Amino acid sequence: MHPSPWLLRFAPLLPPQARVLDLACGAGRHANWLCQKGFSVTAVDRDGASLAQVDPRAERLELDLEAGPWPLGGRRFDAVLVTNYLWRPRLPELLACVGDWYLHETFALGQEQLGRPRNPDFLLRPGELIEVCHAAQLHVLAYEDGVVNGARIQRIAARRQPGALPL
Repeated sequence: MHPSPWLLRFAPLLPPQARVLDLACGAGRHANWLCQKGFSVTAVDRDGASLAQVDPRAERLELDLEAGPWPLGGRRFDAVLVTNYLWRPRLPELLACVGDWYLHETFALGQEQLGRPRNPDFLLRPGELIEVCHAAQLHVLAYEDGVVNGARIQRIAARRQPGALPL
């Protein structure tokens, strides 16, 4: 499977050899591409079998992000990438990991009429990613909300304001 066009659009803006967190990476479609491009990747997923498919150059962490204490406390990444994953209780801790770039692309309300997921707990509300970024003092560079390739999604690219510290 090819990397998301959203990642491909913004990856050229990342510094060479940037430290990138690929959260809920699955089998590594993004982590593997990022490794091939020379980025320093930390790939996180709870499924060890999927994680085993991630490029061995990546730091591979088998973690359940939805249980127990936040496992990435104190770590910062030049870029944080999240695709097709949403767990609202961890958003503040996740956003504290953002050193510079935040790229998030996942399903939004309306997806339940098109396919899975259907549970509103896993669907973004209108404008939710913008609100999350503003609360974390991130500057929104690009935002889309609509149907892409038959899925209802929101996606955002945001950067930390110069001089702003993570909350």
